[in-house]
Amino acid sequence: MAGQRKLFEEVGAETPKAQPAGGMIDKGRGGARGAIRLWLMLLFALVMAMIVVGGMTRLTDSGLSITEWKPVTGAIPPLDASHWQEEFELYQQSPQYRIMNNQMTLAEFKSIYWWEWGHRQLGRVIGLVWALGFLGFLVTKKIPTGWTGRLLLLGALGGLQGAIGWWMVASGLVGEMVSVASYRLATHLGLAFVILGFIAWYTFALARPERELMQARRGREAKLFSMGTGLMHFAFLQILLGALVAGIDAGRSYTDWPLMAGGFFPPQPFEIVPLWRNFFEDPGLVQFMHRMAGYLLFVFGLVTWLRARKSANPDTRFRFNAVMAMMLLQVVLGIVTVLYVAQMHIAITHQIGAVVLWVLIIRARFGAQYPKAQSIRGKAA
Repeated sequence: MAGQRKLFEEVGAETPKAQPAGGMIDKGRGGARGAIRLWLMLLFALVMAMIVVGGMTRLTDSGLSITEWKPVTGAIPPLDASHWQEEFELYQQSPQYRIMNNQMTLAEFKSIYWWEWGHRQLGRVIGLVWALGFLGFLVTKKIPTGWTGRLLLLGALGGLQGAIGWWMVASGLVGEMVSVASYRLATHLGLAFVILGFIAWYTFALARPERELMQARRGREAKLFSMGTGLMHFAFLQILLGALVAGIDAGRSYTDWPLMAGGFFPPQPFEIVPLWRNFFEDPGLVQFMHRMAGYLLFVFGLVTWLRARKSANPDTRFRFNAVMAMMLLQVVLGIVTVLYVAQMHIAITHQIGAVVLWVLIIRARFGAQYPKAQSIRGKAA
């Protein structure tokens, strides 16, 4: 039975009841969102560097200089003359050396060896950074609820990427191959962009509290999100076609634009038997597909941008404006790459442009899915 109140008790003396605390959606989700985001940004930078170094490795024909896959002991390069000679002799057994580089000196071999070693070493660094970060956040229980599987997925994809890398290199060590199989190169590069895409999406998501994302999704721009998804998939296809071009040096086959050898269609595009191999191995046809896909991607990007201009959200419009600007630049870079016979610095710039465009598309798609709240004056709330 509650105690009786005094006759002249002050009303203000009554103990106020506790009010419900805000942010109940985030209760129990906590975690070190900011720290994990910084860790992901570091991984993003490393993967981007990996893509650039991989491109340089391909352009310098260095990818087959190391003919063995030693994930652990391979981290140590040759340290003396005898070990360098051993590595050189292994390379001399490869088809690339016998057919294309049989006049190569040891000094020349070292220059291509360091590119491939650096590429593999960077892969080891990425794996180490992921493992230390993931285990550290896991042991200290700093991973937000629902994020353990997502972060573990990045490590699994990274491990798969290492295996695919060797699968790619192995294709150039048999028969009469002087480079890796182009479709394996496309698989390798494609997975790198998938990993980069996941990291970017996770980074964007961790930048905002969970409750804010849940509220923002109620205002999602479904049509624009759908078009952004289509644009992302189309861009990914174009990236794969670009890898096929790089895999067989097709970018150096036809160096006129907008025509190819004076015509719209390259001459004699279906000479390889069986027919399907032409779509992977004929330089003219592969470059033609890359060009046509680029034009179509630009048209679809323009349609998406025009649709985004109708958005009432300034932040969303800004994100798609950035995509359109980068797409214009990337088209110009592609044309310049062709006209200048895929010179190394231009080709690498074009590849970096693909990375930037890829991330901007994902960023715009994220903005359509989780639009930022706007005040009446049009500024972000």
